[in-house]
Amino acid sequence: MHRKDIAMVFSIGPVVSLIAGILILLVPRLLNYIVALYLIIIGILGLVGTR
Repeated sequence: MHRKDIAMVFSIGPVVSLIAGILILLVPRLLNYIVALYLIIIGILGLVGTR
């Protein structure tokens, strides 16, 4: 895996967190869906990043 690939995986996490936080503030009812999607995305990135 190239260094750019590793840096890209780590830079996506904070962006997703920021977007999720803003959406939770705007629409609190979305909390369960946002948390679930966040966990799924982080899990997939973790699995892809270990290869």
